[in-house]
Amino acid sequence: MPADVLFPTDFRWGAATAAYQIEGAHAEGGRGPSIWDTFSHTPGRTANGDTGDVACDHYHLYPQDIGLMRDLGLDSYRFSISWPRIFPTGSGSPNQEGLDFYRRLISELRDAGIEPFVTLYHWDLPQALQDRGGWANRDTVGRFGEYAHTLATRLGEGVHNWITHNEPSVVTYLGHLLGTHAPGARSLRTAIQVSHHLLLSHAEGMDALRAEARPGDQVGITLVVAPVEPAGDSQADADAARLWDGLVNRWFLDPIFHGRYPEDMVEHYGENGPDIQPGDMERIATPVDFLGVNYYNRMVVRHDPASSPVQAALVQPTGRTYTAMGSEVYPEGLYQILTRVRDDYSPGAIYITENGAAYEDAVVDGNVPDQPRQQYIHEHLLQVHRAIEEGVPLRGYFVWSLLDNFEWTYGYGKRFGLIYVDYPTQQRIIKQSGRWYAEVTRENGVES
Repeated sequence: MPADVLFPTDFRWGAATAAYQIEGAHAEGGRGPSIWDTFSHTPGRTANGDTGDVACDHYHLYPQDIGLMRDLGLDSYRFSISWPRIFPTGSGSPNQEGLDFYRRLISELRDAGIEPFVTLYHWDLPQALQDRGGWANRDTVGRFGEYAHTLATRLGEGVHNWITHNEPSVVTYLGHLLGTHAPGARSLRTAIQVSHHLLLSHAEGMDALRAEARPGDQVGITLVVAPVEPAGDSQADADAARLWDGLVNRWFLDPIFHGRYPEDMVEHYGENGPDIQPGDMERIATPVDFLGVNYYNRMVVRHDPASSPVQAALVQPTGRTYTAMGSEVYPEGLYQILTRVRDDYSPGAIYITENGAAYEDAVVDGNVPDQPRQQYIHEHLLQVHRAIEEGVPLRGYFVWSLLDNFEWTYGYGKRFGLIYVDYPTQQRIIKQSGRWYAEVTRENGVES
């Protein structure tokens, strides 16, 4: 049946990856260690002790992977630069081998008719900077600016769409409060200060990129945004949901678009709030060209006095469908957050920079049947179209992920890709969902 829900003619179809999750070659080409090298090599930090040392070996196999992108009909590809591949020690002279790798990647993408969307920071801080305090050290803001300026001057001729940060909330809370992501810190005071430095570095990075910008270049930031709902009808649950929304959504959206942190969260954090210097908030509110939105599921919370920092805990609603990550399948939540962002923050343009699901994939007679993933993407694309019809300035959609990859603390046990990777052999197999997505990109639409 042909597609009857059609998207705007200039709508972008892509897939997304991150450097540490796919590149491998962790000690090749002059690359220095990142905090994720250190973290994943620490016993007990990742499932099965898995690391990104080899991952999908994209560093060597990227020409093959670009060929697969063409098979999928992608016109855009979102990937991140490995900061320690450019600055192995965090500062000093850039590593020419690292720059050359990305120059080759960008050139081959453009030759294939695929537009690069480049993320500067997808969680792989050079370990050398972490040794000097990492994101808790305000000096790292300046180092990020230098890094951004280097990329703009050395790679900017082939890149017209830049993303400063991916999901600073994850770096803040999982990396510095809960300790489940690199660098593994556990301090509310540190986490909140880190959040401020991440936002400030976003502004520093935008300034550096725009100093070298060419006509039509765009710079934005990617945030994970989710609808938050109370589990019950009590005032305590309602208050918990409001604070959780402040934690994951408003704490990052409000500074970028309104130039201030949400008052209720500032009051809640009290003495754990960030140290803010004069001019910081004005810089953070420098207008973005677009907002990248990552969406996976809604968050349903209940009041829990024992849960820090907002006395709220996540619950899983009964009678719902869940992915292999334990995430509720809730497509209408994507429509909800897109319309909310439009109404509350008015970005000039929005891209869905990640949306996808992990399932228990297996190779059957040389194929990978993954109907649940196909259905997941299909249902979410219907909500994307619904939002566009209602005036949300949505410009494109990127599936997470192009390839099965190193899924952070889950190691290689969770598969998100449109393309199956057999890690021992590095064989790639386009899944059923990938072949279906190729039809979507070709027809610029889906069936209703």
